[in-house]
Amino acid sequence: MESDTRTVQLTTSPLPVTAADIDAAAERLRGIAIQTPLHISQRLSDATGAQVWLKREDLQPVRSYKIRGAYNLISQLSDEERARGVICASAGNHGQGVALACAMLGVRGKIYVPSTTPRQKRERMLALGGDHVELVVTGETYDDSSFAAREAAERMGMVMVPAFDDPRTIAGQGTVAHEIVEQLGKAPDVVLVPVGGGGMVSGMLTWFAEHCPDTKVVGVEPAGAACLSAALEAGGPIALDAIDTFVDGAAVRKAGAITYQFANYYDLELVSVPEGRVCSEMLELYQVDGIIAEPAGALASAAFGLWNPEPGQTVIAMLSGGNNDVSRYADIIERALIYEGRKHYFLVNFPQEPGALRRFLDDVLGPNDDITYFEYVKRSNREHGPALVGIELGNRDDLSGLLERMAHSNIECERIDSQSTMFRFLNT
Repeated sequence: MESDTRTVQLTTSPLPVTAADIDAAAERLRGIAIQTPLHISQRLSDATGAQVWLKREDLQPVRSYKIRGAYNLISQLSDEERARGVICASAGNHGQGVALACAMLGVRGKIYVPSTTPRQKRERMLALGGDHVELVVTGETYDDSSFAAREAAERMGMVMVPAFDDPRTIAGQGTVAHEIVEQLGKAPDVVLVPVGGGGMVSGMLTWFAEHCPDTKVVGVEPAGAACLSAALEAGGPIALDAIDTFVDGAAVRKAGAITYQFANYYDLELVSVPEGRVCSEMLELYQVDGIIAEPAGALASAAFGLWNPEPGQTVIAMLSGGNNDVSRYADIIERALIYEGRKHYFLVNFPQEPGALRRFLDDVLGPNDDITYFEYVKRSNREHGPALVGIELGNRDDLSGLLERMAHSNIECERIDSQSTMFRFLNT
């Protein structure tokens, strides 16, 4: 009965994209975007009691689903529009999709990216686009780059290719839904979709609502940039005061005006995932599953534990991107350890006398604890000298014992609060 009600509502849908638009985009993308594999995740299936599959969009030519929306839009431009050239803003993945589409279609393009875009993504954009594209680095966030790109498009008469807030982009990105059902041989119970500005989730909502209305679509946002949740709560898109740009592929300050309509119309369920949890999932994907995922790529599968399926359900998690710079792994490990409660920082006021450090190691540290950071400057005219000490625990439950031993030690120890400026400095 619920499915029938939704079908009636769709006949008067005010939304600018239909399942027919998505199916037409799928034809347009044939031979351009590959049909990426659908892999069972034994790790996540065992952990949840559900049958969990990963949709491997990290295996696209641009290592993310963004080629779908970019090519679908640019390929529909008139000859006059193509001659003017295209321009876009990107945190990295959309820019790669635009770059490849420009090279394939012989269109000139300018790509604006923020300074936080990893070098690996910048180099890939230039490699994919070749002589057809120019890269412009400006601003610190995607939204800064988007503002600059729109201003430049108006000034130079180029055609804007939005990363998410355009019906043609949405239709292209929504083509993943049809593939999932075709590969699975049935409609899944749930699809977990990463959310930045909301382009892919809008397309997925549309296609499943019309063709498989019993499939539930759940959006997954980074907690530090949950702009679509903020929009739904406010009754419209609003700019977040600050965002964490670590999940760069989904770090958007303000949701799209068009994508908000889809989320609101379909009453989208959203889950916000802390960035540290995303890092833990990236490491699990790498170490257990042998998959290199970027932060946004691991966003959907990181939701398990915060959102839980019913036992036996068939669940698809979109693995949406594999553009990860290897130089980021030190930061990824650090954030994961802190999130898991295994990494802590202290100011330790050591007596300036022989054997003080040895007593700290023997009397305070546990058998499975390890010092991973130590900064100390000895000053001969003082009785005590503070040291900044980072300690990695063998198990998060060992923290209470460490704090108790510190309290009973004759060495003064002060834990650095995770909300303090000092802590943010250490993990910037």
